[in-house]
Amino acid sequence: MRHVIFGGDGFVGRHLAPKLVADGEAVVVADIVKSDLPHYRSMRFITCDVTDPASVAAVGLRADDMVYNLSAKMLSPIQVRAKRHDFFFPVNFHGTENIIQAMDKAGASKLVHYTTDMIYGHTVVLPMTEDHPVAPLGEYGLSKLKTEELAAEWRKRGMSISLFRPRLIIGPGRLGILEKLFKLIDWNLPVPMIGSGRNPYQFISVFDCAEAARAAWKAGVPNEAYNLGSLNPPPVKKLLGDLIRHAGSKSILLPTPGWAVKRTLDLLDLLNMPIMDPEQYLIADEECVLDVSKAERQLGWVPQYRDEDMLIAAYSEYRAKKDGHAVATRHVPAE
Repeated sequence: MRHVIFGGDGFVGRHLAPKLVADGEAVVVADIVKSDLPHYRSMRFITCDVTDPASVAAVGLRADDMVYNLSAKMLSPIQVRAKRHDFFFPVNFHGTENIIQAMDKAGASKLVHYTTDMIYGHTVVLPMTEDHPVAPLGEYGLSKLKTEELAAEWRKRGMSISLFRPRLIIGPGRLGILEKLFKLIDWNLPVPMIGSGRNPYQFISVFDCAEAARAAWKAGVPNEAYNLGSLNPPPVKKLLGDLIRHAGSKSILLPTPGWAVKRTLDLLDLLNMPIMDPEQYLIADEECVLDVSKAERQLGWVPQYRDEDMLIAAYSEYRAKKDGHAVATRHVPAE
């Protein structure tokens, strides 16, 4: 068996690949870029653009391959409304379609595929289990939901596909939207919150996220969907307050009327001057906490890392890079 990781040079893939090598497995990373990572000495790398069917076919999948799809366009950098569909769908949906079709031609039947909790949209029912209604609030969530519908079709044809719906993946090396937060803290500026900050905010550690993929393989790739999130997420006020204290910053937390901020951000989005994607700010003051007990019951997976620690780790590496210090996870893309 080989483990073929599409998008394996990204944030989760660079943690999953060495885990599998440590298990004694043969690993192939297929990605459009190749970073300077030491574990590539122990595995094969193939340049691959998932939006190109011929490029995916050139990976040369085999019938007994275990396949992982981590390729994705994320919510950073922020896109104007008119460009969102063409930004997200070629990689997120059509790339997934190309991978599955290549698997079918090769006779490969096992896939671990990452979608997102943003397929749920607004919180309707608590706790948010995998049966929560789906109503994505934008093109990113919609592109991922369409891949789940695609997976359902191929399951009927005999494929085994495990789906993971992670919260915002965090850890050392991850920036994206967090870079704006870190800059405010560095500059000792007020940190505005959408709403009171009393609602919990849940992340998922990159380490736990990678381990979930490994757990699905070990469990035989169940035809199920699984939420991925931390346990006992703290309120936004505590999460950000701990980070500000750790940074030694003079920043203060600034509660705001959530409805007013959202309408302002809606207007800016309409004027093609987005500060955040609507999929981010429309749920920012809601209680969006995923129930992850299904993954524990079926995969034996339990998250090990706290949100507070992972946010501080991400900030610490951001500071190290700013200060010119070498860090172990250099060149991580700001997804």
